[in-house]
Amino acid sequence: MTIFKSAELTQKENYKFLTGSIIPRPIAFVTTLAEDGVTVNAAPFSFFNIVSSEPAIISIAVQRVGGKQKDTARNAAFTKELNIHIVSEEIVEEVNKTAASLAPDESEVAHTSLHLETIPGMKTPKIAEANIVLTAKLDQLIPITNDAGEIVADLILARILTYELGDAVYNKEKGYILPEVLNPVARLAGNDYAKLGEIFQVVRPN
Repeated sequence: MTIFKSAELTQKENYKFLTGSIIPRPIAFVTTLAEDGVTVNAAPFSFFNIVSSEPAIISIAVQRVGGKQKDTARNAAFTKELNIHIVSEEIVEEVNKTAASLAPDESEVAHTSLHLETIPGMKTPKIAEANIVLTAKLDQLIPITNDAGEIVADLILARILTYELGDAVYNKEKGYILPEVLNPVARLAGNDYAKLGEIFQVVRPN
């Protein structure tokens, strides 16, 4: 095997190995509301996963650029809320458009064919086309520092308030989400994505 020490690698090299090794990664498509109370920021993040089921908490790591906090982290810190959408094959092309860098007072949604929809009790709207929406409140925002003490990322821990499940993807009789109908996509490295593929079972030992 070839062995590399992470401390001896550049940020780009570490990123390449991490995103090439930890695959596939789920994608959180997040909407937040800017401090002006009008602009809706939308952005995809693949440094995303479950932290706890009791309470229901998920994590999203938002990388900083040049030490500057991104809109998603800044907005979540201000409003204390965010909406997480699961990305399906049907909307992945439009979601990808929101990865562009825009000014804080410009909404990424305006550059897509996606539509915003209000949520009762939330200031931040959701994406109407998403089949799964997790409304959430900010639980913690944890700064991640490098060896020089500089903040390089913001780790968002968000507590889920509601699960909004589209009728097509939710089996009400069994209480299951149907992955083959949801058609989620995942991130690989570079510009590569993956579809769900074959589903198989491995029974856990007692």
